[in-house]
Amino acid sequence: MKPLVLMRGGGDIASGAVYRLRRAGYPVVISEIAIPTMIRREVCYGNAVHRGEMILERFVARHVSLGEVKDTLAQEIIPVVTSSYEELLDTLKPEIVVDAILSKKNLGTKRDDADLVIGVGPGFIAGEDVDVVIETMRGHSLGRCIYDGPAQPNTGIPGNVGGYTHERVIHSPKAGLFTAKRHIGDSVQANEVIGYVDEEPVRAKITGILRGILKSGLIVSDHFKLADVDARCEESHCYSISDKSLAVGGGVLEAVTAWDYERNLDGNNL
Repeated sequence: MKPLVLMRGGGDIASGAVYRLRRAGYPVVISEIAIPTMIRREVCYGNAVHRGEMILERFVARHVSLGEVKDTLAQEIIPVVTSSYEELLDTLKPEIVVDAILSKKNLGTKRDDADLVIGVGPGFIAGEDVDVVIETMRGHSLGRCIYDGPAQPNTGIPGNVGGYTHERVIHSPKAGLFTAKRHIGDSVQANEVIGYVDEEPVRAKITGILRGILKSGLIVSDHFKLADVDARCEESHCYSISDKSLAVGGGVLEAVTAWDYERNLDGNNL
């Protein structure tokens, strides 16, 4: 039986890793916050917290209580749980933890939380607070497993998608209540109003397709990430796991399978 993986975070990058792991037969439980704020909701298993159930690329994720995890796994469904991370560790005792929250800093994951602990992106140091770090920076090293040291530091500049970086990402002009006026998959024009924070309009900066937008009715802080416009205008990209997510997921899967293989090899040599 394959070891249990506890995934911290159910956003788009984490979901690429969940998909890769599930395709390889690893049982995965997702640890999410009570009110997730991902914008690429159509490609996030963590969106099950809002929807109750989320179907993405042949797998079903379901928001369940901690007591329902075992039965949910038995149904080949991915449990998404909003109990605290510490409670999940104590109850489930996962052999593998993957922190894919992507907060650019470590929010409490420790190397002794499980037999194998993986940190995704900057904020972790392999050999210190985690066993392996997975590179998330687009480019030559994307998805690479790092066994000594950190990932590349966060530049603060969004990756280039369709020829645009910071122009494609839309942030809140102020703190307040966000109301979306457009939906994921909609075509938008530069300067078009796609939502409001309280009464202040939020506008697209470029023409393209709305690849992601925050769920309506959430309170946001100033400069909070609200939406992502993709100038490539490929509607299918809004509903399928991205190349970056799959690359990072491949790195996570490599780290897990390498550890699993070496563990079994050592056991056979006893």
